Amino acid sequence: MTDPTTTGTDWAAWQRSWDRQQEWYMPDREERFRVMLDMVEALVGPEPRVLDLACGTGSITDRLLRRFPKATSVGVDLDPALLAIAEGYFAGDERVAFVTADLKDPDWTAALPHDTYDCVLTATALHWLRSEPLAGLYGRLAGLVRDGGVFMNADHMIDRDTPRINAAERAHRHARMDAAKAAGALDWADWWALAAADPVLAGPTARRFEIYGEHADGDMPAPRWHADTLRAAGFGEARTVWASPSDTLLLAVK
Repeated sequence: MTDPTTTGTDWAAWQRSWDRQQEWYMPDREERFRVMLDMVEALVGPEPRVLDLACGTGSITDRLLRRFPKATSVGVDLDPALLAIAEGYFAGDERVAFVTADLKDPDWTAALPHDTYDCVLTATALHWLRSEPLAGLYGRLAGLVRDGGVFMNADHMIDRDTPRINAAERAHRHARMDAAKAAGALDWADWWALAAADPVLAGPTARRFEIYGEHADGDMPAPRWHADTLRAAGFGEARTVWASPSDTLLLAVK
């Protein structure tokens, strides 16, 4: 694994670059994070033990610790390139730890340093999973979240009962994205091309594409499916607490 203390890489610059690339897709990205942390504070307080699920570069953890300096976070992911950035960016911060694990593996929780968490938080990641493995993951998360704790997932959740609304929203969103790209914004492919060309990230990036391929395989079920599945998994309450025209922040309380 890349040693974040010896490469001389500007990990903060890579973190900012990832955030800007993600904002090309989701200009309301910071708003979903704000609401997510509002709900953390409301339900479990300002010193939570958090599992940052499919953490990527640690975007949620970054915002969590800025707002709640006494929080702690364990980031879990399988992506070697994004984990390299996360580990570099948070190097030396004793509040943060990272675990490499495959969320499709039924035993992935064995790699975690704690048995329970106040919060499990994730954003724009679980759409890579299809409904069946996602339902299995939700069942395992019900065992990780303490009683009174929360799980939140901010992601693409498509209501297929509204095809005309969906088509209009998608066309409008992509027109905005095309305009931003013409003005110089990096898209997903552009960003990964830069990572592949970087001497430190080239190897982890190659391994990343061996693991995941190019595109998500998920079927992105509607918000009500997520709420129903989380309740069936053992959460007491679950509902939407924020939504954009394309995405939803779904909150479940154990």
